[in-house]
Amino acid sequence: MDKKNALRAGALAAGTTLMMLLMSSPASALTRDDGDDPGQGLSVIETLGLFVVAPIVLYLVIHGLVTIADKTHKKKDPTSSNITTKAEAKSEVKA
Repeated sequence: MDKKNALRAGALAAGTTLMMLLMSSPASALTRDDGDDPGQGLSVIETLGLFVVAPIVLYLVIHGLVTIADKTHKKKDPTSSNITTKAEAKSEVKA
């Protein structure tokens, strides 16, 4: 029963995506609308900086902040630092 539901969900997602692609006409992007005033296009360097470098830098900043916050939390945790265990446990059984 699980495979049927997964197949139905996949078919529904694929059908929806296909219909959206068929309904949107990329050729209509060539015709200008009234009041349309596009600016200059981006250069290759600007495009790479905006869509590649900026997300990577943002990810690294967020990752660094989370890592710093996580390390400071581990140092302040009193419950795990005061636990000692004995490796040699002895049990005496008298029969």
